[in-house]
Formats: sequence, C-alpha cells, structure tokens
Amino acid sequence: MDLKKRYLVLEDGKVYSGYAFGSDQNVFGEVVFNTAMTGYQETISDPSYTGQIVTFTYPLIGNYGMNRDDYETIHPSLKGVVVREVCELPSNFRNEETLDQALKRFKVPGIYGVDTRSLTKRIRNSGVMKGALVDSIEDIDHIIERINMTEYPTNEVEQVSTKSPYVSTGKGYRVVLVDFGKKQNIVRELNRRDCDVTVVPHNITAEEIIQMNPDGIMLSNGPGDPTDVPEAIEMLKVIQEKFPVFGICLGHQLFALANGATTFKMKFGHRGANHPVLNIETNKVELTSQNHGYSVSRDSLEETELIETHRAINDNTVEGLKHKEHLAFSVQYHPEAAPGPHDPNYLFDQFIENMKSYVERKKGGRHHA
Repeated sequence: MDLKKRYLVLEDGKVYSGYAFGSDQNVFGEVVFNTAMTGYQETISDPSYTGQIVTFTYPLIGNYGMNRDDYETIHPSLKGVVVREVCELPSNFRNEETLDQALKRFKVPGIYGVDTRSLTKRIRNSGVMKGALVDSIEDIDHIIERINMTEYPTNEVEQVSTKSPYVSTGKGYRVVLVDFGKKQNIVRELNRRDCDVTVVPHNITAEEIIQMNPDGIMLSNGPGDPTDVPEAIEMLKVIQEKFPVFGICLGHQLFALANGATTFKMKFGHRGANHPVLNIETNKVELTSQNHGYSVSRDSLEETELIETHRAINDNTVEGLKHKEHLAFSVQYHPEAAPGPHDPNYLFDQFIENMKSYVERKKGGRHHA
C-alpha cells in the first residue's frame, strides 16, 4: 500500500494522523470502538454498525484475511475503519483477499497508523462522537463545522432491512425473522435447529404475520435508535400475545418499548466479544458478544409486565428480559456470535422449547395468550 496520508477528525477538533487503505473517499459518521481480538470480518459486515466509523482496539487487524463464508451481510454499511496496524500479507487457509482489497470492493475507507489506545480513551472519557475520515486537513475549520452539522440518520433500519420476504428452508418449526438489520448467523443458528425461517421486512404488520401462521417470531439486531422504528413497536404489542417471541439486541430494545419501558443512549456503548453478564435466574456469569449503543432503563421496568433476567457486570445495565404472561423474552447481547463466546447459545434452544410448548397448546385446542 502507498503511504498516502489520511486523517481522522473528531467533532471536538482532535485530529489523528495516519495512512490510507481501503476505498479512497471522505466520509462522516459516529466514531465508536470495538474491543474484540478476533472477528473483524463479522464486525465490518454487521449491519448494526450502519453509519459508524469503527475503531478496532486490537493492534493488528487483517492478519487472517477475508473469506466469503464469514460475512454477516452481503453489503457492509459501516462508514469507515480505524486500526493501529493493518496486515498486508494475511496467513490462513481460508483467506481469499486482504482487508484492504475487501474495503476497496465495498467502497469503505480505512486509516491505519493511528494511536487507537489514545482514541479509545478519548471516546471512553467524552463518549461517542461524530467524526470524519479525510485526505486533507487544509480547511480544518470547515471540516469540523461540517462534522458538527451532520445529523444522525433516523432511517438506518430501513437502509439495511430486506425489502421483500424470503425463506431459508427447514423441516422444523416455522419462524418469522423480522429483519431490522439481521446478522446472517441468526439464520444459521435457527437452521441448525432445523427451523424453517422466513425473513421479513422491518415494517411488516401484525396482521401480515398472523396470516403467515408461524410457530415463533424472532426479532433481529439492527442499527440506530429503537424509537426510530415505531411501526415495529406497534406490531409487537399485538404479536407478543399470540406467538412465542425472541428478541436480540435492537429486537430486545423494541420488545421493551412495546411493553411500556424506555431506552436511553449510552455514553460509549458495548462493542466487543467478552462482556460478562449475570444470569439472574441461575446466578451464573456468562461471557457474551455485544454491539449496542442504547440500553433499556431499569427504572422504567417497574410499571411493566417485564422481568429482568440478565444484567451487565461491568456497568449494571439491563441485558435480558422476559414477559410475565407471554412466551416472550429478549437479550441485549448476541447469542449467535461467531466468533465469540458460546455461553449464551442455549437461548436458541429456549426459544425452541417455547415454540414446542406453543404448538402443543394449539394441538390441545387451548388458545395461547
């Protein structure tokens, strides 16, 4: 790679100097950091990073290359990538292209040679902030002004959700997966359990789901503020009374909102692969993979029919919920993560058991409420 200068400029005026790789363009977005040591391909292709410039805290990124099997979506939607060192000669039998080549293909710019430790500490102290990747800082005042004028989008889920339904066939329980920006591994985990999965758009109505007569509803992860998806909240108010529901990440937040809870934007969020979570029901700690910038307010749960089931060890935030009456539950983290801890994978089996119970009730002629 050529030693072409590139700069990361933050909204507070701080400038980080480095070198360009990936696509050759200037971009603006929210600057966040991810602490995982592996899984950079899955991170880059995770739709939950839509509109964001992702800083990798691990010092060497790209060392095992990129391959066609580990993408979480076909077209990554993040804005940019920030690394300390980028590997130009990856070594892995599955490698098909370098990180630099992949980012060029996806038209995503990157910067390397950045003091990512300093950048991460700045974000932790000040909170996530807007920034830009640019190739020149001659007019730095104009760049900072433009960064601060940039508004956070409110249509991120619409950008990444499927536009029409499609099926991933199985012979088991019929699952409707509402796509708010799903990771492909959610589908893989359901297919592993022989589920017949129908992926549907984020704005599907409750009536349309009822007509499909599924055995269960999966609510996917996705980007942005959950309050920007009001149509999904209204749909969930109806659906949770009729079918088993399992929500992940953004799906968890929407489940909470549908039941009268509230959410808030976190200072710098949880983004990494080793976050400890307490399972309140078993009193055991599970390691989890996480990627979210919003959280459910615990105080807001008091007047709802929701019970907190999981709690973050590091900052005491809400990590899991279940409904007192319905076969509906959710978690803030990613039980489908790969690579990542396998501790929470049992949640998919719990969903299967809920669908089994629901189907047996239907066969027995008893209406499930």
